[in-house]
Amino acid sequence: MGFFDRFRSRADEAPLPSLAALLEARGLSPDLPGLKALEPGFEAHRKADEREAWADAVAETVALGLALPEPWLDAQDHVLPEVVPTWQSEREGRWSRGFIDGLNQRIRVGRAADQAGDSVVMPAAWLKLWDQTADEVLDLALDHLRHRSEGAFERLPSGAYRSPWRDGADAARLLLPEVWQGLFKDQHPFLAIPSADTLLAAPQILLPKLMEEVGRSVQSGGRPLQLAVIERIGEKLMTARLQDPHPMAAPQKEMKHMDLLEALRHQEKDLDPALGLAATVSLVKTNQGKPLTLALWTEGAPVLLPETDLIAFSARNGEALGIFARQTLPRIHELRSESVSIWGPRRVRYDGFPTAEQLSRLERFATAEQMKALQAPSAPRPPAPRPAAGAPFNAQGAAPLPRHLQGAGLGVQDAE
Repeated sequence: MGFFDRFRSRADEAPLPSLAALLEARGLSPDLPGLKALEPGFEAHRKADEREAWADAVAETVALGLALPEPWLDAQDHVLPEVVPTWQSEREGRWSRGFIDGLNQRIRVGRAADQAGDSVVMPAAWLKLWDQTADEVLDLALDHLRHRSEGAFERLPSGAYRSPWRDGADAARLLLPEVWQGLFKDQHPFLAIPSADTLLAAPQILLPKLMEEVGRSVQSGGRPLQLAVIERIGEKLMTARLQDPHPMAAPQKEMKHMDLLEALRHQEKDLDPALGLAATVSLVKTNQGKPLTLALWTEGAPVLLPETDLIAFSARNGEALGIFARQTLPRIHELRSESVSIWGPRRVRYDGFPTAEQLSRLERFATAEQMKALQAPSAPRPPAPRPAAGAPFNAQGAAPLPRHLQGAGLGVQDAE
């Protein structure tokens, strides 16, 4: 191609689409509040597909019912990270990234990002409007949180440690190991984030006390975040996987189940009633204190069944038919099932209802008579001694600390 041919080819290129034309094609007004301040970012794009994507981001923001953000030059000083349950981020559909099993990290934007009412969770579309990557914004948000994380953890009477900030971003400091990892030198740390403004930590020997502190947080009435405790193995954080015969395996299992029940409770609000009835889910315990999740399947309508440990079957007239292990349900191959398209915990829709012969193929957990007894209201009992305030997850059955460990090696000690 000759020198002058280049100029001729550029002249033949189609003109770049204007912002007004792109917005009109999407049914949007070119006079949207806040759009004028963002427009220089649009004009900087010199490719048609980039401009189309920018206009799509505006449309997506409007569809979410959000105002357009400030330009990045102004917004960059007002971003903070947050940690939320995975089901919540899936439900709300804003930008998020997996952190550990059951938890995602997101970004809040606003002049008071530490106050949920005065800030918003960043949607992915804003990254396009700002011409920023998710890594760039998240790194800056973490840096802002790091700068406001001065101060020492408070040592509670139980021996566990609690974050001092109480600014709505305490749980998010789980993302900053440098904030808490120095509490327990050469020890196996456990952490908990029962609410957004609470970060708890304790060494392994005080795990029962940490769980009691989680209970106190629950009783305080705050919105729960995650009840199950977290452990750090090497450089990796994960929801603690305590197995029998660990003395705290049952309390940890119970808290995991309570996290699941919280997700199912919110999920039920978003299920399409035309699909069927959402199975009622509850928590039961064996005689040995092992917690199990139980779903109730009643004859007469399609059921939307979550992945619980047990299923209690009930006839159309309310007659108890017994409780069975859910994992053995595939033995009834005649039942038609399909996965429900919904965020969060998996549910399966079943059209029919098993016959007596089909129920006999399942692994029985409780007979019909035992199920009736479980459903019957408990007889009045003499009042039990009141437990210590705020400790629904106590360490019953846990072995006491050996004398040589009591009060020793519990992390950073107070001066006195």
